[in-house]
Amino acid sequence: MPITQYPQIAAFLDYLKYEKRYSQHTIISYQNDLEQFFAYLSSQFDSPPVNQVTAMYVRSWLAEMKEDEISSKTLNRKISSLKSFFKYEMKLGHIDQTPMTTVVAPRIGKRLPVFVEEKDMSTLLNHVTFTKDWKGRTERLVIQLFYSTGMRLSELIHLKESQLDPANAQLKVLGKGNKERILPMAPELMADIQAYITEKPAKQEGVHTVFVTAKGKMLQPRSVYAFVKQHLAAVTTIQKKSPHILRHSFATHLMNHGADLNAVKELLGHSSLAATQVYTHNTIEKLKEVFNKAHPKA
Repeated sequence: MPITQYPQIAAFLDYLKYEKRYSQHTIISYQNDLEQFFAYLSSQFDSPPVNQVTAMYVRSWLAEMKEDEISSKTLNRKISSLKSFFKYEMKLGHIDQTPMTTVVAPRIGKRLPVFVEEKDMSTLLNHVTFTKDWKGRTERLVIQLFYSTGMRLSELIHLKESQLDPANAQLKVLGKGNKERILPMAPELMADIQAYITEKPAKQEGVHTVFVTAKGKMLQPRSVYAFVKQHLAAVTTIQKKSPHILRHSFATHLMNHGADLNAVKELLGHSSLAATQVYTHNTIEKLKEVFNKAHPKA
């Protein structure tokens, strides 16, 4: 529910939508964080105006969430949302100083990306039987494309035929922040996708995506999650089984085979190298494993 006494929230969300071109998913995250914070101010501190919000108010809110055992990762995201909001207010001249300068974000322990082993991906793509109907064909191609390109779920679901470049065995992806990137792919997979497109059932009006259901509708995130989880469960016991795990697997396997870190960064569409460097940890673990098994002095 919008916090009516803080119209600045709506103005900031419009800025993110129309000027920054953020995705709807990202905007909703900002909206939830900001509305939660200002609802807290309304209930606990009698709705102080934005230019009177201090670091004490922010820390008080964070402390309350900490007591509710909200994770450090979530707290950091909320802090980031507030930093962006107050930075925008300063830019407009509505406030002289952001209250976030003395707010310290909690430290997060680094977690290595979970991934599917190469042998397990080989088993899935070469030995697991997919149904022969349109549903099975779609599911197999979607999983192949996730693993072959490292695409995000939203990128794949919204992939249009016009983004394919069969002559050069590549496709164009519109990623986060409307950033375009080119992804190479195996010519065999491109040929399979082209054949899939020619045999596609009649698409419903307004649907222009490569992948559709048997009824010609666009794939939905929930259904893609469900079938990816189902098929991964057939070959691996890792706890997390999702489209994003296939993205992690794509990046990890590239790094394990000596791919350049900057090249992996571009393929994943990361804005900074720091986001990609997490995959080097898995590579180091792999090297240690090889050393321990093969070196006579290990």
